[in-house]
Amino acid sequence: MFVDQVKINVKAGNGGNGIVAFRREKYVPNGGPAGGDGGHGGNVVLRVDPGLRTLMDFRYRHKFKADSGKNGMNKQMTGRSSQDLVIAVPGGTIVRNLTTGRVIGDLTDNNQELIVAKGGRGGRGNMRFASPRNPAPEISENGEPGEEVELQLELKVLADVGLLGFPSVGKSTLLSVVTSAKPKIAEYHFTTLVPNLGMVQLDDGRDFVIADIPGLIEGASQGVGLGFEFLRHVERTRVLLHLVDMSGLTEEDPFTNFIQINEELKKYNPELMERRQIIVPTKMDLPGSKEQLEEFEKKVSADDRYANFEIFPISSITHNGLEKLISRTVDVLEEIPQHSLVAMDEETEKTYEFNTDKEFSIENVDDVWVISGEKIEKLFKMTDTTHDESLLRFARQMRGMGIDDELRRLGAKNGDSVQILDFVFEFVE
Repeated sequence: MFVDQVKINVKAGNGGNGIVAFRREKYVPNGGPAGGDGGHGGNVVLRVDPGLRTLMDFRYRHKFKADSGKNGMNKQMTGRSSQDLVIAVPGGTIVRNLTTGRVIGDLTDNNQELIVAKGGRGGRGNMRFASPRNPAPEISENGEPGEEVELQLELKVLADVGLLGFPSVGKSTLLSVVTSAKPKIAEYHFTTLVPNLGMVQLDDGRDFVIADIPGLIEGASQGVGLGFEFLRHVERTRVLLHLVDMSGLTEEDPFTNFIQINEELKKYNPELMERRQIIVPTKMDLPGSKEQLEEFEKKVSADDRYANFEIFPISSITHNGLEKLISRTVDVLEEIPQHSLVAMDEETEKTYEFNTDKEFSIENVDDVWVISGEKIEKLFKMTDTTHDESLLRFARQMRGMGIDDELRRLGAKNGDSVQILDFVFEFVE
C-alpha cells in the first residue's frame, strides 16, 4: 500500500530532576550542598532514509516519545542525558505543524535531519543555588518539560521528470522501456494506482529520475478519480512529459485531452503551468496515428499558449523516437536549476517589540482562583514541591510576574483557594 500523507504526535523527553543533597564525609567539615543536575531529555529527530519510498511505517503507529533525562545524583554528579529519538522518513517529505499550519521543513537530501521537538533541559541541583547568604540551600529544580507537537507528514515523490497524461496513454509502457522499472501494464484505465519511479541512464553518464504517476482525468483538481494522488507528486518534478494518445481509439480528440489536463494543472496549482513541458504523442506505430499527429500539431501551433511547446512523437513498442526524446529531456533538465518546493522564510532583519500582553490569566471557578498560562505552568512543573525553599522561590517568581497584585485587584482575600494545574494552595496577603 502506498501511503503519502499521515498525522503523528511527537513528544520530546523531559529533563531529569535536580536533587537536594549534602556532603557527609567523616573528615570533611562543612561539606556543603552536593545535589547534582538532571540530564537533558532526548530530542525527536526526523532523518531521511534513502531506503524508504512511502510513509507506510506510520500507518499503524502515530505516537512517538523520546526518553527523559536521568535525575541528578549525590556528590554533584549530573544525571545521564537521553539519546535523541530518530525517526526515518523517505526523501521528499514535507513536515508541517498542525497547530500553527506552518511548514517546519522539507526533507529532500539523503540523511538530512530535522529536529521537530526539543528535549527539556535538566533541572538544577541545590549546589547551583548556593550563595554567601544561603550556603546550604534546600532548593532544586525539576526537569524542563519536553516539547510535544502534532505533525503532518506529506510525501511528494522526488523525481526530475514526471509523466503526464490521461489513463492508458502509455505512461507505464514508456517507463518500462526506458528504465528497469516493472510497473503494471494492462488495457484498462487506472492500471497505475501508485507512483512508480525509475532511473534513466544515458551512454554519456548522465542520468535522471522519472516518475510514472496515476492517470489524470477532468475534475482531478477537485479530487475526481485519483486527482490529488496524482497532482501532489507532480509538484516535485522539473520537467513534465505530456503523453497524448494518437491511436484514435479514444473517443475524445487528442488536443481536447491535452487542454483538459493543462486546465486541471492550472486549477490545482498555477505554478505548475510554469514548468517546462514537452509534448509526447504516443502509439505512433498504430494505423492512422500520423494523420492524428498532423491535425494535433496544427491545433497546438495555432494556440498561443502552447505554440512554443516542443513535440517528440514516439512508439514505445518499436522504440522509434525514444532516443531523441530522452536526449532532449536530459538537455532541458541541465538548463533548469534545482528549486525548493517549499519556500522557507529567511528573515534578514527582525524587530523586537515590548510585549504588553499578560503572561498568565486568572479566572474564578466555583470560588477557586484558577491561574493558567504557558510560562507560569512551566515554572510550576519545574518547582520541587517537596521542599519549602523551592516553594518559596516559586512564590517569589509569581510575585515578580505580578500574579499577587492581579489576584488582589480581582478581589482575592486571605484564605481563598488558588489553583495552578492540579496544585491548590491558600492565598495569603
